[in-house]
Amino acid sequence: MSERCTVSPILPTILLAAIIIFICGDGMIYKASIRTVSINENKNSNSTITCITQEPLKSSPENREEDDDSGTFDSLIVPFNLSGKKARIDWFRKHLPDFRILQSNNFTQQFHNRLQEFLSHDCETQFFMTWISPTRTFRRRELLAAESIFKSHPRGCLTILSRTLDSERGYKILQPLLDRGFKILAITPDLPSLFKNTPVETWFDEMKRGKKDPGQIPLAQNLSNLMRLAVLYKYGGVYIDTDFIVLKSFMGLKNCIGAQSIDPVSKNWTRLNNAVLVFDKKHPLLEKFMENFASNFDGSRWGYNGPFLVSRVIAKVTGAGDRPGFNVTILPPAAFYPVDWTKIGELFKKPGNRASANWAKAMLSQLNDKAYGIHLWNKQSKSYTIQKGSVIEKLVSDHCNEKDRDIERSNRKRNCRSGRHY
Repeated sequence: MSERCTVSPILPTILLAAIIIFICGDGMIYKASIRTVSINENKNSNSTITCITQEPLKSSPENREEDDDSGTFDSLIVPFNLSGKKARIDWFRKHLPDFRILQSNNFTQQFHNRLQEFLSHDCETQFFMTWISPTRTFRRRELLAAESIFKSHPRGCLTILSRTLDSERGYKILQPLLDRGFKILAITPDLPSLFKNTPVETWFDEMKRGKKDPGQIPLAQNLSNLMRLAVLYKYGGVYIDTDFIVLKSFMGLKNCIGAQSIDPVSKNWTRLNNAVLVFDKKHPLLEKFMENFASNFDGSRWGYNGPFLVSRVIAKVTGAGDRPGFNVTILPPAAFYPVDWTKIGELFKKPGNRASANWAKAMLSQLNDKAYGIHLWNKQSKSYTIQKGSVIEKLVSDHCNEKDRDIERSNRKRNCRSGRHY
């Protein structure tokens, strides 16, 4: 009996190892692991490349309310069979309680104070994004877009207007950037206060009371178009889409908007885009944009309240061929939209011959020379795999903070060895 009750000297060692793994492992899950760019070969010689290892996290009790948003966000899309204006309004009015983003409460009303406090921390440049989608859909590409900002603006600030990312789960997703000391904050917007004292205040009030036709395009998309205008109008700074990779500093830009396309003969712009906006606080053109949004809103025409809105307003104010007024600079497509959405797929492909390799080399040279960033046109490219040797692979590796990741990884190992927990 005594022999069977004797404790093996191996047992304490196993228990100690389990405790260390538990402590360090918990920290690694909480902070999300970071590693250098990795290329995983497959049978087709393609590869995927990731700057930050960030797999979607499983739901947990504290995220249960946010996880329910998968249904809520689906309800933001009016059923396709409701083609009539009255039918859409009736459906929208019935489902208003599901549209949480339209609502205001004690928590959302802290928006202004939280944002002001965040922006007071010596922000060299103020960047904004919007994310009106479930947290689980904020993945590697979106995190790379955020990371690319800090590669060129290490002392910049990034605010993501998002109810879903302003959560425990969202915090974990952004943790790799926070760990490196970058200033990034996901904050739940309070739309009533954000739109107050702007040209869209009345429009929004009627929309949230179910008196407006939301249209057939997801309302979230049109609200994103509006939120970027309002936040720049009230706070000033730079807005970029979450599928835009920053390649160089925006410090020299002031009151700019980019042309998506130009006339090959006259060289005048033919369409502008609102994926990147650089404006001072209270800029009068932002006010004009919001006035047009409110008076001409159409929720059933793609791009009408976004790229087409900024295009028609500037064309009406100054004429498409003239230098725009309101102290605004229109940058050529090479600045923000160097590759058209119809050709973006070529940047994800491995050069297959000498001609395509030369093209890729020339494209990289052009991007590094003229582009402030590149819009990846997620709607078109989200299913593409980044192949080894492609232009995008090179851009990703150049604009990830590899040195910072090496330091972070080293610190993480050291902390685990010392038994320190995150």
